[in-house]
Amino acid sequence: MKKRSLIFLLLPLLLVGCQSYKKVPYLQDDLQQIAMADTSVRDMTLYDARIMPKDLLTIVVSCPEEPTLAEPFNLATSASSEGASSVSEYLVDNNGNVEFPTLGTIHLGGLTKGEAEKYIKDKLKPQFRTSPIVTVRMGNYKISVIGEVNGPGTFTVSNEKVNIFEALAMAGDMTIYGIRDNVKLIREDHTGKREIVTLNLNDRNILQSPYYYLQQNDILYVTPNKTKAKTSNISSSTTIWFTVVTTLVSLASLIISIAK
Repeated sequence: MKKRSLIFLLLPLLLVGCQSYKKVPYLQDDLQQIAMADTSVRDMTLYDARIMPKDLLTIVVSCPEEPTLAEPFNLATSASSEGASSVSEYLVDNNGNVEFPTLGTIHLGGLTKGEAEKYIKDKLKPQFRTSPIVTVRMGNYKISVIGEVNGPGTFTVSNEKVNIFEALAMAGDMTIYGIRDNVKLIREDHTGKREIVTLNLNDRNILQSPYYYLQQNDILYVTPNKTKAKTSNISSSTTIWFTVVTTLVSLASLIISIAK
């Protein structure tokens, strides 16, 4: 009889546990569906970041056939303590412009790295007998991951390309309290427009989402589930009551000591 009673008591907990597990794994589909999704993703245009206000850019102009002609278009480099030269960076202003040597003000906001390289290259062609080489890199490509992850923080991405799962890996993955189908992405584009998007990481279609790859300065927020919220409330209440009880005991002890 006791065993039956124990089973009936534990049955709801087991059912809740099974139900909760369904919300934990990412990309909940069989291998064939994942493979089909992967094929469609390969057919999509590869992601390329766009230049935004406050980006730090390194722009290097070179021309092997005419190296002296390229020198005026590069900012003066300074030698580090180790003797290596460092490349100066250009800060993109709020209008998407940078001040470039000789050319003056050029507008790069909203362009991809490849488009910016072509734009500068076309501007410089009349001043070279052979085609110059222009290399543009983003020096402060970073994303932030906060909320129910094991290691929240801001992370710099050196290759200028990172997807949602890579970002979560940088932050130590979600905790068991993170809601996989309600992840918030906070994004601001090169025009200053902000948007908040809800992402479902349980759905394989996330691989085809335009938000699968993160842009610089994106913020990924993993919301906590109800269990974590309740636990937090209980912990806070317990702390308050413990403080109150401790204070009352101290006052009672003081009163007894005075009465004696």
